[in-house]
Amino acid sequence: MELTPMRYKDYVWPHNPETYSVTWQRKIAVHKVPFGRYCMQEMGPGYRVMRGEGTFVGTSAYQEFQRLAAVFDQDGAGMLTHPVWQAAQAHFVSLQLTEEPMPDYVRYAFEFWEDCGQNAEMTAVSTANSPGTEAGGSGAAAVWYTVKKGDTLWGIAKKYGVTLQSLIKANPQIKNPNLIYAGNQVRVK
Repeated sequence: MELTPMRYKDYVWPHNPETYSVTWQRKIAVHKVPFGRYCMQEMGPGYRVMRGEGTFVGTSAYQEFQRLAAVFDQDGAGMLTHPVWQAAQAHFVSLQLTEEPMPDYVRYAFEFWEDCGQNAEMTAVSTANSPGTEAGGSGAAAVWYTVKKGDTLWGIAKKYGVTLQSLIKANPQIKNPNLIYAGNQVRVK
């Protein structure tokens, strides 16, 4: 059976890598609770890590690796299509030469991380219409985030580049900072 070639963005492998693996990962947080107990919290959907190794052989082997390296240098996610894996939007996160290249032989390894497209969205809302704020003030728009399953205040603070303490202070409606629910509105700025 002949497999179609692997491709990423506008790059098409001249032949498929020799080895590849797919790893599914999920982030879990562990929180201490009173009396020496703990609880676990899922931090959102898992993602796939796709790794592989291959060789380029022939008089243009090193030039082919340089073409692949040029694709690695491009910013942003792209479509990764492979004859065995499910096609996915992915980030090209690692590319390495695994041994000294020769004029007609280059051995390489790569890694892609799946981008499930669930990036947080910031929404600007008028301060007078926002939950948990008082009318008046400077009239500047506040920025609110809608909590999704698996979110924590610490994670939201990190995502928006604010301290956890300032996030807690800006959200007096949250009585227990360790307990937030999907659908809650959190003021981030």
